[in-house]
Amino acid sequence: MEEKAFFNLSYGVFVLGANLDGKINACITNTCMQVANDPTRIAIAAINTNLTCEMIKKSGTFSLSVLDKDTTFDTIKHFGYQSGRNVDKFADFAYELDANKNPYIKKQICSLLTCKIISSTDLGTHSLFIAEVQDAKVMSDKAPITYADYQKDIKPKTKVQTDKKIIGWRCKICGYELNESNLPSDFVCPICGHPADDFEPIYAD
Repeated sequence: MEEKAFFNLSYGVFVLGANLDGKINACITNTCMQVANDPTRIAIAAINTNLTCEMIKKSGTFSLSVLDKDTTFDTIKHFGYQSGRNVDKFADFAYELDANKNPYIKKQICSLLTCKIISSTDLGTHSLFIAEVQDAKVMSDKAPITYADYQKDIKPKTKVQTDKKIIGWRCKICGYELNESNLPSDFVCPICGHPADDFEPIYAD
């Protein structure tokens, strides 16, 4: 199976914000769609091992920041390539709180949704949430980025140092390590479900 075929599906890129007992956190997701009107409801997916996902399950609410064309890789890396278990992602990042006290970023977003969970389904690597949109705001007139934009124009290409021996590969999203020198192009992380493009080489000392 060619995982890159899925890059051609029309996804956006979003920052998912949560607040649990005063602790705030956020992560990146590329899965969100409107699924109903009156009341307006959306479906989102989040990686089960992410702290944000755990917080959303317990709090029952979240914010969704729709990233725009000004989004940099640094922003996506900040919220998607490190865990809120180890760092305070908002310590040095401008943010505000929505009506449910969930954080959202103040720049590089074109829309903001404030949401309350109606139901959830465990999909294995991810959880699918159906949520009612309690409020929606246009934050800028810039166009949103798509997942294809991210893969093609924003995400840096992995550079392999040919003068060093590769002894394994590490998922840049969740840290899972594959202790093999070769990484199949169709490999999928067994922990977070991300493809081979999100792995970096581990070199011998």
